[in-house]
Amino acid sequence: MAKEKVTGKRENFVSKFGIIAAAAGSAVGLGNIWRFPYVAGENGGGAFLIIYVIFVTLIGVPAMLSELIIGRRSKSNAVGSFRKLRPGSPWYLVGVMGVLTGFLIFAFYSTVAGWTLHYTYLAIIDAFHGLSGDQLAETFEKFHTSALLPVFWQIIFLILTAAIVIAGIEKGIERYTKILMPILFLILLILVIRAVTLPGAGKGLAFLFKPDFTKVTAKTILEAMGQAFFSLSLGMGVLITYGSYIQKRENLTDVAGEVAFFDTLVAILAGVAIFPAVFAFGLKPEVGPGLAFLTLPGIFQQMPGGYFFAIIFFLLLVVAALTSSISLLEVTVAFLTEEFHLSRKAATIWSSLVVAILGIAATLSFGVLKDFKIWGSTIFDFLDNLTANILLPLGGLFIVIFVGWVMNTRETKAEITNENAMKGRLYGVFLFLIRFVVPVAIALVFLYSIGLIKL
Repeated sequence: MAKEKVTGKRENFVSKFGIIAAAAGSAVGLGNIWRFPYVAGENGGGAFLIIYVIFVTLIGVPAMLSELIIGRRSKSNAVGSFRKLRPGSPWYLVGVMGVLTGFLIFAFYSTVAGWTLHYTYLAIIDAFHGLSGDQLAETFEKFHTSALLPVFWQIIFLILTAAIVIAGIEKGIERYTKILMPILFLILLILVIRAVTLPGAGKGLAFLFKPDFTKVTAKTILEAMGQAFFSLSLGMGVLITYGSYIQKRENLTDVAGEVAFFDTLVAILAGVAIFPAVFAFGLKPEVGPGLAFLTLPGIFQQMPGGYFFAIIFFLLLVVAALTSSISLLEVTVAFLTEEFHLSRKAATIWSSLVVAILGIAATLSFGVLKDFKIWGSTIFDFLDNLTANILLPLGGLFIVIFVGWVMNTRETKAEITNENAMKGRLYGVFLFLIRFVVPVAIALVFLYSIGLIKL
């Protein structure tokens, strides 16, 4: 495919709801559905939630606002943003790191996203009916270690993502996230209502919400800080890219606050939907994919109306995965269209093909490539650890340093106040947090994640 000169007006989000749906969709992913509730329960329940919300407010929102400022100020992709704002400096490398991070995350994220499609299919054909816990475990093991089915569903998922991104910002990403996010909330609410009406559901709610401050340690605080940072799609170029599509009339502070609110709400609702059911049936909650793919299918078949609830639960996972994957692919597509002048269609196809190659290798690392190791880790685990423990926190750290210390206050205040059209009463608080509090917090998370801080 030859390069094609990009012409015409740069696309923007056309509505406030579209902005919130797209940005919240990016933040709301598979981790919200299964990881957050478990981490909260194991770290003091309600006590962890309180600490988490504080960190979302003091770290997550200012860091998110920083990315939105960079994007809207420059009206460019993650790399072009830094080039425009500080031409001739090496700061553009932060954007390169963001594009690389989003690309690598999409590769292994598409593996698990493919699993959600397969399990939706299994739920529809009622394949869980009559299976014991051991048989469910055997089903999952046989599926995710095979060489064909996981790759098939992964490719289907990549095609779905690419089709939306090819359609553009307004007619693709905005249009579909405005449909998908309300569907996600509706499914969650249905599951929540069903879960809290189960006999014995109170134990699950207590597991999630009852504050147990005896479990709060320094490790808990760092876990909450890390969850707040990683949950909001920070440090991977997504919010810089999405910020570049936000029109000047929109209030960036409101956008950041509302996205953080909805992301946290989904995580909490997921816990309310999952753990009452887990405890009602006397099962032990498990961390990670085991909860979604091993424990819950067994619960659904014991539950009145379980066939229906199994289908909508796995549809929920598909929607959460899709809204996140759209944003991850868009980071690379925006970079290629603006820096290399490819058409959107060509950029999307080439990006998806390369992601597919790396993503398939990650998928096969559970089976035929399980013995292929990179520094002792499978391909999937290597990509996961590299992005989560190194690239994401480093990217976030450089971004807040750039906004707090490299950009001048006239530039940042102009974006927060919409060129002084608003008062920006909290600008001083934002500047203090972004200069002194957020960088230290992210640095602590980074040092903890790579093992230099041991608790």
